[in-house]
Amino acid sequence: MKKMKNLKEIFCTAGTRHGAYSVGLTVLVVAVVIVFNLIVGQIPEVYRNIDVSSTKIYEISDTTTELLDSLEKEVDMTVLAVRDETDERITTFLSKYAALSDKISVEWIDPVLHPSALTDYDTTENTIVISCPDTGKTTTVSFGDILAMDEYSYYYYGSTSYTEFDGEGQLTSAVNYVTNDVEKTIYQTTGHGEGSLSQTVTDLMDKNSYTLSEINMLMTEKIPDDCDLLLMYAPATDLADGEVEILTNYLSEGGKVMVLLGDTGAGDLPNLAAVMKTYGMEAAEGYIADPARCYQNNPYYIFPEMSVSGDMASGIESQMALLVNTHGINLTDPERDTISMISFLTTSDQAYAVTEESQEQGTYTLGAVATEEITADEDDAESTESEDIDTVESRLTVITAGSLIDQNITDTFPQLENTQLFMNAVSANFEGVQNLSIEAKSLSVEYNTVQHAGLFSLLMIFGIPAVILIGGFVVWFRRRKA
Repeated sequence: MKKMKNLKEIFCTAGTRHGAYSVGLTVLVVAVVIVFNLIVGQIPEVYRNIDVSSTKIYEISDTTTELLDSLEKEVDMTVLAVRDETDERITTFLSKYAALSDKISVEWIDPVLHPSALTDYDTTENTIVISCPDTGKTTTVSFGDILAMDEYSYYYYGSTSYTEFDGEGQLTSAVNYVTNDVEKTIYQTTGHGEGSLSQTVTDLMDKNSYTLSEINMLMTEKIPDDCDLLLMYAPATDLADGEVEILTNYLSEGGKVMVLLGDTGAGDLPNLAAVMKTYGMEAAEGYIADPARCYQNNPYYIFPEMSVSGDMASGIESQMALLVNTHGINLTDPERDTISMISFLTTSDQAYAVTEESQEQGTYTLGAVATEEITADEDDAESTESEDIDTVESRLTVITAGSLIDQNITDTFPQLENTQLFMNAVSANFEGVQNLSIEAKSLSVEYNTVQHAGLFSLLMIFGIPAVILIGGFVVWFRRRKA
């Protein structure tokens, strides 16, 4: 009895009661956490995973959202991979993507358990097969296309790391391809020392189902009938007289032409300048400097003012694109009243056209579009009598800096909208075609694009530390007096 009494006294102490309370509270908290996890586990993965990554790789653009919202055809995505061994970034993004449309179904097939699946789909492991039963079209996206590996690091150091995540771009391109029959052919001119399109740009072209071909106008009598857009990128030498005639005839028949000037400006290419002037674009001499809209106090690195609308404005949010060593044009009266013009890239009114001899201040156009409605000749009109006369639109787009799509700029500053603006300008030439090419998201360090870094640097280097030091001194002084 005495031992029982002592034992009862032990459990009746204040310390024992506090201990029992703590144990009970701990059990309650653990139970609540377990129940909460069970409830959360029933929520679809698309809502459970919150994107806290610095590069926002799971963020899906409005372009993709609009495409998936408008889907009318069923799309099947068959993932040939071992799900538990697949990179979590891919599985998470795929679930988020498929949840945006009830027209998309996702099925995982383990190729280890079902090796015949690789033969059935005629592809390899770690591949997503995207197909549309209504159109009968099929395409594939490999995991390597979504997660771009740093090959240099792998081959030289034996370490595996990734530089880009292209989940949205690859899947949206694939969905657009299998559900639509729109395909366009772009001919790029050669024979004038033109620049080469970067891999980034050609990938974006592929995503939009654009076919790239080359044409030397000295070796042909006319632009091919299947040419939907003639692209001239950074020509170093001028057009020959015969090429001017071919180009003029192509535009007069409703053709679409896009010119991006390189280091050699239109002022040094008189024949090309003459074509531009016909459509109301007169080349300004020298390079353009804009101290009011420049990158880190370099007036030749310009953030132009954008005036875009309609298809040209698709996906443009920050209104920030960077042009380097750009030329300028002045808009004048075109040779025909049927031609209309609009500028979509301009400098501020504090810009200068700089040559070795002079600096002329003014507002300069850095990107413009001229359009003209082309109708049938009178003879053709009479022959058609009561039939409707076809009307087509010719279009000349001029951007005065090929650096808009220079890979050194687009890769260094992926947060800028250089490639988005370029692809919008390309797609604007095609009726009923939207730019659905989405650039891969970089997994590397992004550089800031502060226009005027002087005051900002002073604030970060001296201002904030000074405030902290002064605040610390005040607190120390008050405590010392107390």
